[in-house]
Amino acid sequence: MNTPRRKQLALAACAALLGLAATVNPAMAQSWPNKPVRMIVPFPAGAAPDVIARLMAERLRVVWGQTVIVDNKPGAGGIPGMSALVRSPNDGYTIGFIPAAVLTLTPELYKNPQFNADADIIPVAAIGTAPMAIVVPASSDIKTLPDLAKAAKAQPGRITFAAPQLNSVPHLTGEVLGQAMGAPLMTVPYTGSPQAITALLSNEAAVGIDGLSVLMPNVRAGKFRALAVMSRERLPGFENIPLASDTYKGLESGGWFAIYAPTGTPAAIVEQINRDVNKIVLEPEVVARFAELGTYPKTGTPKQLGDYVAEQRAAWKKVVVGLKLQPQ
Repeated sequence: MNTPRRKQLALAACAALLGLAATVNPAMAQSWPNKPVRMIVPFPAGAAPDVIARLMAERLRVVWGQTVIVDNKPGAGGIPGMSALVRSPNDGYTIGFIPAAVLTLTPELYKNPQFNADADIIPVAAIGTAPMAIVVPASSDIKTLPDLAKAAKAQPGRITFAAPQLNSVPHLTGEVLGQAMGAPLMTVPYTGSPQAITALLSNEAAVGIDGLSVLMPNVRAGKFRALAVMSRERLPGFENIPLASDTYKGLESGGWFAIYAPTGTPAAIVEQINRDVNKIVLEPEVVARFAELGTYPKTGTPKQLGDYVAEQRAAWKKVVVGLKLQPQ
């Protein structure tokens, strides 16, 4: 066979292989997921992140046609959960439902967080934001945020504040609130939101701060009184609750939730999760359920999520420095 003919056949073979690759690769990408997906939540069951995580897991189950297993791994600063996530295979079958504190506070407040937020994980999809709220038991004599400030000044360091977890966004928000009032609260850390709520319901603690998603059921049931919501502006469905910034200018605080995956997770899978999550959080039923839980949808690309988290980390680092907190 002459050389030109061989070259023609070789080129034809290459073209055929490229054509085959073009048809096979999309099919391979579409085959994910073909088994259950594990979603690690580095907070306990019943906590604000867990409530939203389970809602998302159910919607993703419907979209993917596969079970999404919520795997709660609570512990100091979310470290056990993050440690499990970064050591998981990067095949797309283990993802993390990550709350704000784990990426913004844990790296600042723990000497050995056991994960590197810049190297071990990658952003996949934003889910939503969740403003903090300040509540007291319904039987409390404290009716407003100014009332709380007055009581805190009258009894410095003796008004107990139930923090759902040490070094969490609610915990540091309570510390910042104490600074704003000019009188610190006595922080009592619990192992999770359910335990902190129990303390409030039994009047073991005087004040609670947590995400709206966790606190509002008891507010609606008449068991808690909401003193303030810590968003920038009044929220749909919560217009009757004063803003903390009405009393203390600029006093805002909130958490957020996002999906991350181990570094090296295939780009095609990251893109699919991002695309599916962006659609889910804007579904009318999900938007309505989020609103009931005091959570507001957030969408965008993985890069936009990464940029947002970088900004949040810088902002909370200033808070940590301002409070003169030292890594444990």
